[in-house]
Amino acid sequence: MLRSIFAKASAVLLLVFVSFMVLGLVGCISVFSQGGAEPGTGGPVAQDPIHRPLFTKNASVHDPSVIRVGDTYYVFGSHLAAAKSDNLMTWTQISTNTRRNTLISNVFEEMEEALEWAQTNTFWAPDVIQLEDGRFYFYYCTCEGSKPLSALGVAVSDSIEGPYENLGVFLKSGMSGISPDGTPYNANRHPNAIDPHVFFDEDGLLWMVYGSYSGGIFILRMDPETGFPLPGQGYGKKLMGGRHSRIEGPYILYSPDSDYYYLFVSFGGLGSNDGYNIRVARSQNPDGPYHDAKGTNMEIVVGTGSLSNDSTIAPHGVKLMGNYQFVHVDGEIRNKSRGYKSPGHNSAYYDPDTGKYFVFFHTRFVGSGEHHEVRVHQMFINENGWPVIAPHRYAGETIREYAKEEVVGSYKLINHGKDVSGAVKESVVVKLEENGQVTGARIGSWSLDGRNLVLTIDGTAYKGVFIRQWDDDNTVWLMAFTALSDDGTAVWGSKVAWPDNI
Repeated sequence: MLRSIFAKASAVLLLVFVSFMVLGLVGCISVFSQGGAEPGTGGPVAQDPIHRPLFTKNASVHDPSVIRVGDTYYVFGSHLAAAKSDNLMTWTQISTNTRRNTLISNVFEEMEEALEWAQTNTFWAPDVIQLEDGRFYFYYCTCEGSKPLSALGVAVSDSIEGPYENLGVFLKSGMSGISPDGTPYNANRHPNAIDPHVFFDEDGLLWMVYGSYSGGIFILRMDPETGFPLPGQGYGKKLMGGRHSRIEGPYILYSPDSDYYYLFVSFGGLGSNDGYNIRVARSQNPDGPYHDAKGTNMEIVVGTGSLSNDSTIAPHGVKLMGNYQFVHVDGEIRNKSRGYKSPGHNSAYYDPDTGKYFVFFHTRFVGSGEHHEVRVHQMFINENGWPVIAPHRYAGETIREYAKEEVVGSYKLINHGKDVSGAVKESVVVKLEENGQVTGARIGSWSLDGRNLVLTIDGTAYKGVFIRQWDDDNTVWLMAFTALSDDGTAVWGSKVAWPDNI
């Protein structure tokens, strides 16, 4: 009997010992995989999978335009695709394409006027806003594609997910006769009536910015009671572009931190090899004029008349991101190297509760052809009043002040340049030394003030922020930075994921 009791007791003790060993091992693996810090705090990671972001579902919505309803973010895009998310990491697809859409019933009959005018069955980039009557207004556009034969209209619903009922077309382009401004339509100076974004300014006035290629980007005053343009404006006021400049996808966001309106656009073409890139200009008025970081009035930025020649527009606008790849470095945790191709046609959102800024866009990927998905990155306003985009997709992180010892180390550096090109900018390795010097593939200096970074590389100063982020390639939390030069060139850095560097 005693031998039996002793044997059972020994077995229990052995089980407890093994359990502690397993838990300890799992804990070590968990902490290692988390990079040793939870998002936004830099403090110790609890051994809890909640601190590991789960990007379990991605959405495919081209030209995503964001609207927040309650605690849910919705994006609406071309071909009547739509998706939603409660955390900006995991997405649920609502609608996939025009023929199988869930937003507009009997879409080809309901939107017959717009489709017939544009000689197409395709819907391009839309926008949704909730007006003062509590209903949701869906601004849609159709376009023939090879020419600016387009129509802009609006539909309405009591529910954000529809179904939407058509109110009608209110603007057309590409006509062979007289245009809405009373002059013969000229595709070099009149807009292509697509890519709408409707927004309230800080005084409660309603606007719609729109346009693409052809005559450029324009803005109209809108009636908040009807959702239609106020009469007598023609095509509205021109903000930038013309002569078929490859500039499209306008979106305007106001920042209460800087008191500027930011006009986001995409330069280049949307295909994986066509160099789509996100640019921004700013103004203290919703209808401009908008200037870039060098002070250039963007209204004068026009093309050459050739869709294949972007050289006249490339130097202008603040280029926030383009094609890039953080290249794998020997010794990193995982042998994986992510990269974006032709990220663009973005929307943006400011959360008044948290003070966070977000940019929503679609992107293609290095080595994945034309496949595209929605991505969300956090943005920040740097000390010069310009937005800068975090290098990694949003994973719940919150910026804070950082100590010098948290940020020193080796980084993969991306310089986005100012070109419009299908080439992918690959990272090089630099080291932020404890003495404030930058060594490695680039030479310079750096300084830290709380969360703010001043980085000087090869004689050019960049101002931005540090932020602890989740590196998808290496599945680890690590330090990153984003900064902008005085001429509007962006640089990104992401710590090399060596175990002793993060």
